[in-house]
Amino acid sequence: VAAKAAEGEASASLGVYSNYVWRGQTLSDEAVIQPTVGLSYGGFGINLWSNLDLDTDQLNETDLTLNFANSVDKLSYDVGYIYYGLDGLEDTQEFYLSVGYDIMFSPSATFYYDFDEGEGGFLVLAAGYSIPVMEMYSIDLGADVTVNFENAILGLDEDGEEFTGFYNADLSVGSSIPLMDAVTLDLLLAYSLALGDDAEAAISGASVDGEDDVFWGGAALS
Repeated sequence: VAAKAAEGEASASLGVYSNYVWRGQTLSDEAVIQPTVGLSYGGFGINLWSNLDLDTDQLNETDLTLNFANSVDKLSYDVGYIYYGLDGLEDTQEFYLSVGYDIMFSPSATFYYDFDEGEGGFLVLAAGYSIPVMEMYSIDLGADVTVNFENAILGLDEDGEEFTGFYNADLSVGSSIPLMDAVTLDLLLAYSLALGDDAEAAISGASVDGEDDVFWGGAALS
């Protein structure tokens, strides 16, 4: 949702991706469809997101996010709550706080705390850069590095225990192409890899293909 929204806004998107990838974990064998809808007013937002696995034809996850976003000069912040509704697994919940600064490379830090099944934290340090291509669109580059803080949802280390340490890194390239008023086509290609032996064990153990890295991508109509 947009920060400092003066009026109510509604948004929706329908994405098709080669895999469902979450925090470096590959959670589908084949392509997925991911619809999302959201409403915001005065900085407050509500969002529903779902994952439809095309291999099993099952809607196996629906997440609810409640948040408040705002900015002061170049500093922006976003605080919220996420409920993860999982099919076949125990549901879980997180609080998060994200801060960013509007300078070159758009640095940001987001900390998630799972106070339910995970009972641990997850930190994302991210940066991005947009390269103008034409007047109407640009190529967007992104990178992040993450750290796990004994979060059980994120898997176990080589010794079968929860751990604190680097988790995964993501590299991405994307673009948002305007098609008509208020409608865009969002393209994404990304690569995720585990950082260190403990993360390799955790991510490969949680991934459906048993791998600790993945190249994936897709498109969304928003």
